[in-house]
Amino acid sequence: MNEMDISNIISLLSGTALFLFGMSLMGDGLKKVAGNRLEILLYKLTNTPWKGILLGTGVTAVIQSSSATSAMVVGFVNSGMMKFSQSIGIILGSIIGTSITGWVICLSSIGGGSGWVQLLSTATITGVISIAGTLLRMFGKKQSHIHTGDIMLGFAVLMFGMSAMSGSVAPLTESEAFIHVLTVFSNPLLGILAGLLFTAILQSASATVGILQALAITGAIDFATAFPLIMGISVGSAVPVLLSALGANTDGKRTSVVYLLTNVFGTVLCGSVFYAVNFAHPLPFLGMTMSAVTIALLNTTFRLVTVLVLWPLVGALESLTCRLVKDGPAAVEKKPNLIQPEDRFLPYPPLAISQCREFMIAMAAGARNSLIAALSLTTEYSEDGFQRVAQLEEESDRYEDGIGTYLMKITRRELSKGQNAEVSEFFHTLPDLERISDHALNIAETAQEIHQKGITYSDDAMHELAVIHGALAEIASLTVDAFSRSDLRLAARVEPLEEVIDDLVAQLKQNHVTRLRQGSCSLEQGFTFNNLLVDCERISDHCSNIALALLERDTGVVGSHEYLKNLEDAKQVSFTHHFEEYQQKYAL
Repeated sequence: MNEMDISNIISLLSGTALFLFGMSLMGDGLKKVAGNRLEILLYKLTNTPWKGILLGTGVTAVIQSSSATSAMVVGFVNSGMMKFSQSIGIILGSIIGTSITGWVICLSSIGGGSGWVQLLSTATITGVISIAGTLLRMFGKKQSHIHTGDIMLGFAVLMFGMSAMSGSVAPLTESEAFIHVLTVFSNPLLGILAGLLFTAILQSASATVGILQALAITGAIDFATAFPLIMGISVGSAVPVLLSALGANTDGKRTSVVYLLTNVFGTVLCGSVFYAVNFAHPLPFLGMTMSAVTIALLNTTFRLVTVLVLWPLVGALESLTCRLVKDGPAAVEKKPNLIQPEDRFLPYPPLAISQCREFMIAMAAGARNSLIAALSLTTEYSEDGFQRVAQLEEESDRYEDGIGTYLMKITRRELSKGQNAEVSEFFHTLPDLERISDHALNIAETAQEIHQKGITYSDDAMHELAVIHGALAEIASLTVDAFSRSDLRLAARVEPLEEVIDDLVAQLKQNHVTRLRQGSCSLEQGFTFNNLLVDCERISDHCSNIALALLERDTGVVGSHEYLKNLEDAKQVSFTHHFEEYQQKYAL
């Protein structure tokens, strides 16, 4: 048979589909087993280019896609979690890391034999791994066991797809038309263009290299054909990264562009030097027949040389990219996603949750600032101060909407027990933070009423307000600091202070009733005074809820009432000590 018939074509397409699915399944499993914190390390430990290169290589080797790593980095930069300059090292590392998949695919070239040698054949290895993966997937009790099963099944499907592709293209060894097409690809420009287009369609450089390795098994791929295709595959891998940057801010776009430039420069530099040397002194290995192993070696070598050449030029790459992608027209470009976290991180729960925490820390700081500004209005009122409180309250509402929606999206992902606990804490904390800003606005509105009506309080009432406002400012600071730092020591101080504030509110209400009876305070003064006390009490309650949510996640006790009951039953020495400390500090 000189040409492929319809059955071979169907076999090729199905083999390609299985190959792509297996690679995706194996990559997802590896990411869940080994990459649970890799993404966070990626943006926290990239202060030098070398660290970025090493981490970029490692993460890409795990998730088996330089495009996915680079798209993730676009999200980091777009959200402000990473500087553009830091992203370049990771991108260089991802270029190396994506070549690891080619070496995995080389296992498919292990042949069989007789006797014990047959145990090392691809079919035997694939069969054993698929059985083990199936058993883990069906009977595994832990999520790590199930994900390990996914890795094994993904590997088995990948190998089976590779075998199907190799078998389907076997007739091409006798096809003159096929050999002619490959001869055309030995033209550098046509070969680069073909590799680029094919990779852009498949959206995966690793998959395209795998298909090239399958074709190499026919023995019809020589070095002269493989090299330009490999260079084109490198450039084509930038397409999905460029697509991921649509809608990103300036630095996000720059990150995607620098990935394209890196691959283009690597192709231009390596290609120019190689073909110049070949022109001066024809290289003897251009006609060498390529195998799956030599294709993997060529791919890795090309990418490694690209990174080594461009690493000293990181600064020049950054400058060139900044000139190509200029800053936005506005003097101050609107900060992206001020309230709405990045959807790009949803496939990576550790990143999505970490980003939510950063947004909630910002929301908590805004709630504290709102309260401090509102309390100051009760003694020194200004319209600017009132507008500041109103603005912070509106921002808090937008935070609640954006973060709440994002948390719902996160819950649709597969989360570990610890991640579920953290998301649950956020769900409990989010409305309390928003309500603190609401009550701060209530205090500001009461201060506005006091100012507009010219209401004045007695010296005793002013002293009492100063005491409870001091306690309220401290409990807000304790709560925000405890949440921001996940500091259980600070969180444990919140509940004793909240009880002191409750006692103060009750005592101040009684004192004011006494003054009303004595005629030293008017009914109008009483309404506003009582409103201030109610808001103070509500704010301290919300601070208590936030601290208890943090303590519940650490202790595993579900429900604030149960936790408080345990606290009272235990009569903890620390609780009593803090309560007495604050009782003395805020005594009237």
